[in-house]
Amino acid sequence: MVRHASENARLSFLKTCRCCGTAYTVMIDPQDLFDWHNGEGFIQDLMPYLSTGERELLISGTCGRCFDEMFPEDVDIEE
Repeated sequence: MVRHASENARLSFLKTCRCCGTAYTVMIDPQDLFDWHNGEGFIQDLMPYLSTGERELLISGTCGRCFDEMFPEDVDIEE
């Protein structure tokens, strides 16, 4: 079951990046977080209102900036 949370139902959730130590506040519907933790669906389906960076922070504990540094876009290398 996929449902979309209303803006009023979201609460502040503090998450710190495990790489750089920066603290981020993510606004999440607590029911969506509960459902995700209990395997009720994929995070992108349960929390489509979050950015990809916010979802990655919840999944891996890594902020978008650190994730991009660890996994830069593919660069064509001429031989």
